[in-house]
Amino acid sequence: MVYEIVKYPERVLETKAEPVTAFDERLARLVEDMFESMYAAKGIGLAAPQIGISLRITVIDLSFQEKPEDKIVLINPEIFEREGRQYEEEGCLSLPDIREKVNRDARVKVRAQNVKGEWFEIEGRELLSRAMQHEIDHLDGVLFITRLSRLKRDLTLRKIRRLIKKGEW
Repeated sequence: MVYEIVKYPERVLETKAEPVTAFDERLARLVEDMFESMYAAKGIGLAAPQIGISLRITVIDLSFQEKPEDKIVLINPEIFEREGRQYEEEGCLSLPDIREKVNRDARVKVRAQNVKGEWFEIEGRELLSRAMQHEIDHLDGVLFITRLSRLKRDLTLRKIRRLIKKGEW
């Protein structure tokens, strides 16, 4: 099932998501639906709050369906190690057509659970590091525009308000 992507300023996007406690068939189905929804929206990452579900789940596929073995599911993820800096452009399915450069860690290590509830660790560098940080931010109710300078954030928010007023958002 393909879910509609929730757009800013929906409240769920700025609310800390709840931990997943039930690792069952419903969770496995939701994860598959999240991948379908992400692909339909032409994204490489998606967090559950972006489809209106306040749970700590994110899916990532940097290959965009090219390599099924590269699909990543992070449930209840926590970053426990960070290193280096990178300053690159980011976009977000919940903020369509908004792209800005954001500072992120160049390398992160994340501890998370899979759909069976088993804990594992994964390391991300460069784009994967950026994607994991971006999606985990969603689980904490943080949008990438929050990480912009005050001036850039204010300009971006004004642009969004104008689009909403015109009915184009």
